[in-house]
Amino acid sequence: MYTVGIDVGSVTTKGVLLNGRDWRHVIRPTGCSPRQAGLEAFEELLGQAGLVRDDISCVIGTGYGRISIPFIDKAITEITCHARGAHHLLEGADMVVDIGGQDSKVILTDGRGNVVNFAMNDKCAAGTGRFLEVIAAALGADVSELADLARGAEPVQISSMCTVFAESEVISLLAQGVDRGRIIAGIHRSVASRVAAMAERLGKGGLILFTGGVAKNDGVREFLARELGRETLVVPESQLAGALGAALLAREKPVRKER
Repeated sequence: MYTVGIDVGSVTTKGVLLNGRDWRHVIRPTGCSPRQAGLEAFEELLGQAGLVRDDISCVIGTGYGRISIPFIDKAITEITCHARGAHHLLEGADMVVDIGGQDSKVILTDGRGNVVNFAMNDKCAAGTGRFLEVIAAALGADVSELADLARGAEPVQISSMCTVFAESEVISLLAQGVDRGRIIAGIHRSVASRVAAMAERLGKGGLILFTGGVAKNDGVREFLARELGRETLVVPESQLAGALGAALLAREKPVRKER
């Protein structure tokens, strides 16, 4: 039985095609049209596997753009999908820290992929991938370079987490001659501190998986582990947790509509 999960995020759209224990994936920029990005991710998955729409038992959409995807059978929140996907990627994980392009969230689970509680920041860009993109631009760097530029640097104190004020603060620090690596390390620590505060309100997770696009940033991960006082794990497929969870839920609860 083939099932598909499509996770339409603000920056990237992820798709997972699941068949038994085997699965394949695609990742593509969301761009200006979540609808088109979701459709193209789905068509790419079908093309890779040599399948057509009728071969797919169920398609579940998740992410902020899930309501814009016309071909899905059901939409499920990313909280539920990330919890289920994280359990599949790291069995026994009972806390998921997800930092995406436009929001950050911490999900407490029962260790079996079911949500117990969660906290979410979706009101401002602070502590998100977008925040890091703005800071990277102010520093004349690409967001993918941040971890390497800050490696081993002593973090400078960043007093503001508002994107606008933090950008101004970074420009001021540069003017004072402060090393870029120290500034980036300070930003990483600030992001980690904000997310860790959400996690502490939920309780201590025993096995923590870091997901979302920012999970690729080793600097944020390292500071997050320090702030939480326990290991924070990343797996190669961390960015796919939402889409994988959606595909798994589609397999558990097929809801295919008549066409």
